[in-house]
Amino acid sequence: MITELGAFALVLSLMLSVAQTGLSAVGGARRSPVLAGAGRGAAVAAFVAVAVAFAALIHAFVVSDFSVANVAGNSHTAKPMLYKVAGAWGSHEGSMLLWCLVLTGYGAAMAAFGESLPPRLRAYALAVQGALGVLFLAYAVFASNPLARLLEVPVEGRSLNPLLQDPALAAHPPFLYSGYVGFSVVYSLSLAALIEGRVDAAWARWVRPWTLAAWSLLTVGITLGAFWAYYELGWGGWWFWDPVENASFMPWLIGAALLHSAIVTEKRGALPGWTAFLALAAFTFSMLGAFLVRSGVLTSVHAFAVDPTRGVLLLIMMGLAAGAGFLLFAIRAPSLNPGGQFRAVSRESAIVLNNILLSTATAVVLLGTLYPLIREAMDGEAVSVGAPFFNLTFTPLMVLAFAILPTGPLLAWKRGDARGVARKLWVVLAVAALLGLIAYGIVQPRKALASGGLALGFWLLGGALLEMADRLKLFRAPAAESVRRARGLPRGAWGATLAHAGLGVFVLGASFETAWRVEAAQALSLNDSQTLGAYVLTLTDIGTVEGPNYLAERGVVRIVDKAGRLICRAEPERRFYPTGAQTTSEVAICPRLLDDLYVVLGERRAGEGGKPAWLVRAYVNPWVRLIFLGPLLMAIGGAISLSDRRVRLGVGRRAREVVS
Repeated sequence: MITELGAFALVLSLMLSVAQTGLSAVGGARRSPVLAGAGRGAAVAAFVAVAVAFAALIHAFVVSDFSVANVAGNSHTAKPMLYKVAGAWGSHEGSMLLWCLVLTGYGAAMAAFGESLPPRLRAYALAVQGALGVLFLAYAVFASNPLARLLEVPVEGRSLNPLLQDPALAAHPPFLYSGYVGFSVVYSLSLAALIEGRVDAAWARWVRPWTLAAWSLLTVGITLGAFWAYYELGWGGWWFWDPVENASFMPWLIGAALLHSAIVTEKRGALPGWTAFLALAAFTFSMLGAFLVRSGVLTSVHAFAVDPTRGVLLLIMMGLAAGAGFLLFAIRAPSLNPGGQFRAVSRESAIVLNNILLSTATAVVLLGTLYPLIREAMDGEAVSVGAPFFNLTFTPLMVLAFAILPTGPLLAWKRGDARGVARKLWVVLAVAALLGLIAYGIVQPRKALASGGLALGFWLLGGALLEMADRLKLFRAPAAESVRRARGLPRGAWGATLAHAGLGVFVLGASFETAWRVEAAQALSLNDSQTLGAYVLTLTDIGTVEGPNYLAERGVVRIVDKAGRLICRAEPERRFYPTGAQTTSEVAICPRLLDDLYVVLGERRAGEGGKPAWLVRAYVNPWVRLIFLGPLLMAIGGAISLSDRRVRLGVGRRAREVVS
């Protein structure tokens, strides 16, 4: 009964989205507050209906209702409760329902909390958001129904991929989709502004908080995915340039460009057309990610294996949404006001250069992701594009972007003082270069490029701190004055500084971990040892343990330093899941402040003298924790900025003393 209620609610949500589109569009065209209000009501009701359908799907997973095809294919009675719930979005059908839930949720939020938007723009934006809801809900109802019943009910389900049964990955899709689909609001606002012909500073103020929220949530989602790959897949890394990883990275890059471009449009009225273009592109890349993951054109642990027919439908949907947006942009672009003028040396110019580099980097990632697919479709030849390509093309672009980033916030709007900025930054540059040289001299083996990466990370971190010190006039004014300025500084400024500092922290971690990781692999019998850098690892025991839905072979690895002091006792596992007959590795990680000792237990094999042996792979991952701390700081910075009422609502603060 609950499943049927959910199925009915899903169809009802489709009808309500149709009503939302029609009522909001007509209400906006006729300037009718009654029709526009009815459209807002339909938006809220559509979200409630999708929430009921989603709750029904979760209920089916919790009670192991195998008459539902989605549950039978992705759950099992022996699966822990957390993963039963997460199984609701661990499949193609369930993940699309989650997508629809987030999409209608954003529409309901715009309807309920968008009072600061002009009524007509709000109505048109809700009409566009409703039209997107119609597209995706129709797909869910007619081509990918998550609540479809089976005629023959199996006794047991097939369970969820064991690799996906992980707490971080349980939280990963909700955050990722909240970021992906958050750009739908930016898309809707952009299309509504183009319909009205008013892409201006006021519009940018309304776009900015939605962009900030989507970008921050997407940052958390990508970081959770990277962290899961790091400790769950057992290969010791955190980023592989997997096409599905790239699918989430591209909207993040475009979102970062949009966030900065919207600031220029808001503050100076400049670049309105470019900002609108990026707003359309951000959600287009999000839809491209949905297509790549679900079309069956990619083979990845992250991808959903589905039939090509549904992939074609997704491609058509992406073409309709993106095509409509860019067609209207092409029509309206010649009439858009170019906005304020600015000099070559100015904050606007720094942001423009930032946008050019980020957009070019996105194009490089897009080329590297799609080229193998295009090549295979054209001549049937399978080619791969991996880390070497991206290291040679993407990395130099980002190095240049990071090199100029600290200068932007210190430049004045419209006309900047290059010499003044150089006088402020030279100490940061000297300290960063010195620290890079010290790393080159004392860290073995010596690696010039990695040491340069460390210098770049210190440059970003120092630049962010200097910018905040400049705002507060630290050491240039009495302490009481600096405290007063700190209290009066808007939270948006604190958030931006924290986000830029987080980027520097990430660059430090990525540079150090990638260059100076130590790896060792050896087949060990009981009480055999191997050396890993400054550590000695000894396999002291092997035993069998039983989990809730798996059997595991657990090793005990004693790790000591060269002086014989015990560092930790690692317990890696090899798990066998009877349902699905899959074997996975469970990594053991020993944290060491910023570093990790990372141990993986491999398959059993014959050792010396016929004794059983197990392949033990181990890594020292130096500064790896900074890789995950940096993006977390960036997301927190976004949240702090969003808590600023001026950013969140696009309105001024209450009268208070201005901090220049």
